[in-house]
Amino acid sequence: MDARTEMLRMIRRRRDGFSLEQPFYIDPDFFRLDMELVWYRDWLFVGHDCEIAKPGSFFTVQVGDYPVVIVRDREGRIRAFHNSCRHRGSRVCNAERGMSARLVCPYHQWTYDLDGKLLFARQMAEGFDKGAFGLKPVACESVGGYVFICLADEPADFAPFRALMQPYFAPHRLTEAKIAHESTIVEKGNWKLVWENNRECYHCAGNHPELCKTFPEAPTVTGVNGAESDPEMLDHWAKCEAAGLPARFRIDAAGQYRATRAPLLRDAVSYTMTGKRAVRKSLSAQVAVERIGTLMLYHYPTTWNHILDDHAVTFRVLPISATETAVTTKWLVHKDAIEGVDYDLAELIHVWTETNDQDRRIVEENAFGIKSPAYEPGPYSELHEGGVIQFVDWYARFIESRLAEGGKPALRSVA
Repeated sequence: MDARTEMLRMIRRRRDGFSLEQPFYIDPDFFRLDMELVWYRDWLFVGHDCEIAKPGSFFTVQVGDYPVVIVRDREGRIRAFHNSCRHRGSRVCNAERGMSARLVCPYHQWTYDLDGKLLFARQMAEGFDKGAFGLKPVACESVGGYVFICLADEPADFAPFRALMQPYFAPHRLTEAKIAHESTIVEKGNWKLVWENNRECYHCAGNHPELCKTFPEAPTVTGVNGAESDPEMLDHWAKCEAAGLPARFRIDAAGQYRATRAPLLRDAVSYTMTGKRAVRKSLSAQVAVERIGTLMLYHYPTTWNHILDDHAVTFRVLPISATETAVTTKWLVHKDAIEGVDYDLAELIHVWTETNDQDRRIVEENAFGIKSPAYEPGPYSELHEGGVIQFVDWYARFIESRLAEGGKPALRSVA
């Protein structure tokens, strides 16, 4: 039985409220299908506008087999291209980030403008048409200071996500931020295990002492059900909305993305060991409300986020293999905040640096156990793991429809 048929069969026999069968977490052929049917066809968070603030600035990202470069052109537009020279395929940009007036392939110096047009191809035959060999574009959208790309031939409509996200994020001025710190860890586990771990705080009390000083473990905060009947959440939403901050839990019909605000514990205003501000200069615009808590955004399969009054912590998930996942964390502060004056870097990053490493160990132990021949799907806690159930349900529905319809090529055509 081929992998596509076997995956579809397992999806259709899946027990509601249970974890997935072993191949979904360890099998290279199932991983290849995940890449083809999810990662190469959906909108993916890759970085922030502020990382490419000036024309000519760029950063690169690797999504499975696809190297991509994201650049700001001369008119200030953010563009994305396949990072593969149209001559013989070499990567054009081999640095993680940089600044350049042109994109020049280091192999034979084919030179591209910031809009992807081929400007120069050394010693080609007479009549060579440069216009036919520009960099291949990748669909790219920017909203609320976030940059998303899509590798599909026909990307899904981005407008519904923009409509949900933009009102929540506008007050936080992430387009006027800067990256204070960035770290990437490789977790030796499947990307779905990374997400399952993230989508519950059932494990927090026993594993995250630093985070639990400020972040509530309540399933109404971490999950998808019950917030509308939680008095603390309702009070927090009312307070925020009275000050003009959208706050209520909103989720799209397919369950792929959602946003909400949640209070932090007691008098905490930031993710620090004391609960006090980590950054003196506010990232957010002035609002007539204290303790706005955290704005949480989730967008499967690539990102979860915590946006506070003084800083933001954003997370990007990128699969490497069936059993390896890269998680990149970025701490954003106001562009004018000065390290050592407005914030202490060690204090700013401490809670999530520790939490990330703790989560890495959790995921790796989970992955290690799943490799056992004795593993079989187990039941999730309906009380504490509603968010995990929702994620697995989303994944199963999402990939089942694509398995049933057959795969489509991911590479976008050149206009």
